[in-house]
Amino acid sequence: MGDRKGLLVILVLGGLSLLSSLAGSSTSLAIPKIALSLDVSSSSATWVLQIGLITTTIFLVAFGHFGDILSKNCIFLAGGLIFTIGSAITGIAPTLTIMLIGRVVQSVGSAMIMANSMGIVSDYFADSKRAEALSYISMFISVGSISGPSLGGFIMSVASWRWIYLINVPLMLLIIGFGMKVLPVPKERASQVLAAAKGVNWVGQTIFSIGVILFFLSGLIFQDHSKTLLAFLILAVGAVLIGYSFVQDDRAKTPWISPQILHNRRYLISISALLLVMLVNSVSNVLLPFYLQSYGGLSPLNSGLIIMIQPIVMLIFSPISGYLADHFDRQLMTTFGLVVLAISQIGYIMYPGNLDLVRIILPIILNGFGMAFFLSPNNALTMGLVPKELSGIAGSLNSFARTIGTTIGVSFSSTLLFFFLPGVTHITPQVGPAFMHAFSIVFMGAFVVSVIAALIVANRYISSLKTSQKPVEKAD
Repeated sequence: MGDRKGLLVILVLGGLSLLSSLAGSSTSLAIPKIALSLDVSSSSATWVLQIGLITTTIFLVAFGHFGDILSKNCIFLAGGLIFTIGSAITGIAPTLTIMLIGRVVQSVGSAMIMANSMGIVSDYFADSKRAEALSYISMFISVGSISGPSLGGFIMSVASWRWIYLINVPLMLLIIGFGMKVLPVPKERASQVLAAAKGVNWVGQTIFSIGVILFFLSGLIFQDHSKTLLAFLILAVGAVLIGYSFVQDDRAKTPWISPQILHNRRYLISISALLLVMLVNSVSNVLLPFYLQSYGGLSPLNSGLIIMIQPIVMLIFSPISGYLADHFDRQLMTTFGLVVLAISQIGYIMYPGNLDLVRIILPIILNGFGMAFFLSPNNALTMGLVPKELSGIAGSLNSFARTIGTTIGVSFSSTLLFFFLPGVTHITPQVGPAFMHAFSIVFMGAFVVSVIAALIVANRYISSLKTSQKPVEKAD
């Protein structure tokens, strides 16, 4: 494949991924406006965000499977079209109910995009160039995450919040039209699609869906401190159902996930490490606004600029990491990235009681640097461990690990912070040393998790070195 074709493929994949990421990152900013406009409570309006996460998580694995048995290009581009329809419904919704329906449709499209983008990269790029290609896709996603709040804020300052969603319609249609010329789409007959849908493990999908819903629901219940025990119970049931759904699927006649993947130890190590890394990364995303705004008294704009340093560092170093991962040992690079990530957590633990910007910014830079040097090599390593015909489901499981890791991290960090601040409902500068103590404890937990992830990938790297150094016995 020529370089020009590869560039066009990256532009299509990156463009749809950027708009999908942009919609997610700007939605949280719009929630207060949505609540006022639709005359609903703020807690009810948060479902606009929650229902998107739940829907995307539920359908990621399914659409990865369909991409493998039908066509990744077809599912990916159809996802863009469904995302566009969902954006239009969400943007013009007169009531919260219709808006939630629109968000479900939008999130189904987002799941179709996320589940197949990495698989398409595996189809179009050789292993020697895959890490660099994946790093460019990560760049587009980072740009969406970075620009979401600022673009959303700008749109709401000059027009209605509805344009956060409506602006996606013409942009998505433009990219889809371009994508249909770049990515060949086979004509799938309705009978083929129905046959593929009939033959899959819907029992396992149902168990998985219920588990995911309970898992997310527990996070909302955790916010009510009088129901902590109930929240833990629902969380445990959800986690057990999600885990059991994978066991049930492995035993099914027609599983969603090929046994070749579920029994691939090195692949499972890669996505397990990714889950732990996303958990650790989300801790700083949740706790830093509390530290900078509620405790430190900075304005939302100034604290936002400081927090943006991390994705900007990732944006700068992701392509460098991707290039290096195509020329050096990927396992060594993932280990290096995790060591840097663990060091950044020590920096957060040692955060100052006063706003010393040097001590505040340095861990944020290290966090972004460690993430960049872990993600690109790990993504390429993950996709290189499975055959091309299974790259759709492999990529969707990778995205699933990212989503679940982030969700656990958000629930873990906020719950643990307030657990060590009994009786505190609002963080203010007056909370003082008690807040800093709780803040440090949460990051100690994040440090332990990052060390576990580093030990897992370091052990894999050492094992691979021992295997490669074993002498080959000569035949007599």
